[in-house]
Amino acid sequence: MAYGAKLVVLALSLSIAYLAYHGYRRNGNEPMLYVSGGFVFIGTGAICEGMLYALGGVSISAAGVVQAGLVSIGLTLVLVSLRKGT
Repeated sequence: MAYGAKLVVLALSLSIAYLAYHGYRRNGNEPMLYVSGGFVFIGTGAICEGMLYALGGVSISAAGVVQAGLVSIGLTLVLVSLRKGT
């Protein structure tokens, strides 16, 4: 069940990333490029913890640190896009 929820989060975040990138390509709006990259990192962070723990043999705490780092990078990119858009 948890894997299904994480896959939904990944699919949604990659969909948002695609739409933001498409908006960047269409209008040349640079902040949309940052939004796109941010959601790629957020989506990747959403699934990496379980994968690292289950498949990589990494401890759950180390996998959590990696997840938090990826999500933090993604949120930073979204924040940068908001600052550039103003």
